[in-house]
Amino acid sequence: MNQHPSTDQTLLKMPSLRAVRSFVAAARYESFTRAADTLCVTQAAISRQIRELEEHLGTILFERAGRSVKLTPAGSIFFEAAQLSFLNIAQAATRIRKDYGTHARRTVVVCCSPAFSALWMAHRLPSFFTANPDIDLDLVTTQNFLALEPGIHPDVFITKMAHVRDNYVSVPLFHDRIYPVCTPAYLAGHPEIRSLEGLRDGVLLNLSPYGRSQVAEHVDWSVWLAIHHMDIEDRLLHGAHYFNANDYILLIQMVLGNQGVALGFDHLVLPYIERGLLVKPVEQELVLEETRHYFAYREDKANDNALNRFRSWFFDQGDVTLATL
Repeated sequence: MNQHPSTDQTLLKMPSLRAVRSFVAAARYESFTRAADTLCVTQAAISRQIRELEEHLGTILFERAGRSVKLTPAGSIFFEAAQLSFLNIAQAATRIRKDYGTHARRTVVVCCSPAFSALWMAHRLPSFFTANPDIDLDLVTTQNFLALEPGIHPDVFITKMAHVRDNYVSVPLFHDRIYPVCTPAYLAGHPEIRSLEGLRDGVLLNLSPYGRSQVAEHVDWSVWLAIHHMDIEDRLLHGAHYFNANDYILLIQMVLGNQGVALGFDHLVLPYIERGLLVKPVEQELVLEETRHYFAYREDKANDNALNRFRSWFFDQGDVTLATL
């Protein structure tokens, strides 16, 4: 092992950690008695440790007035630094016990879009936690997978990007299937939307690309209708309104509130259709054969037990069939 003389000298100059712990407790409570009770030692032991610390530092840390004590200016400086150091040590110890201890709980960090989190993950997660009570999930949502905050290193990305970062293994999943959706009640009140012409002229709730990652082709109503030989520009100028939002969760909530028709992404809206909350007013759909969703996991954690259990659970879900390449 390499020797680091400067580090060795620093360690030799360090005061006793036991004395520093006694000092921090006494400073926090402004009482040697309460410090002793907290640390389960005698008051005499606290006094002795603090005297040793003051001798080491060459200055008085407390003004003593009967049973009460008050920090001196030097004591205040030392307390601020010592308390922060102990907090850092305590946090590191907690993290190590959690991740590496005998009864450690594992955490899997998963990054996906807000829509995937709310509409796909949320109602499925209870089954994961029931089967894996010793694993915690840390879910990070973003619209732009290329601009995550520094220090965010997910174990798993669920995204439309085939290559989200270096040193990740990407598993191709399903294509997007996109079709109009509305509630049964809305369809009953607006039977004209059973045709493409009526749909084009109805209340359309549209997903705009604003603020999104722009890493995959964007399908809005104009694109979807054009694929089916309809021109969005042929809508009546004074007809039903056309609502734009870049929040897909909001659009689905509006659809569920009988406020119009939105384009449904099959993997996100299928549970609502299966429960009878949403229906397809027309049979036409669009399948994006050139793009897929991907499950990307850290290459250096390929053998990590917690990650593999999450991956197995994810692939057991019925609508994430692995792609055939």
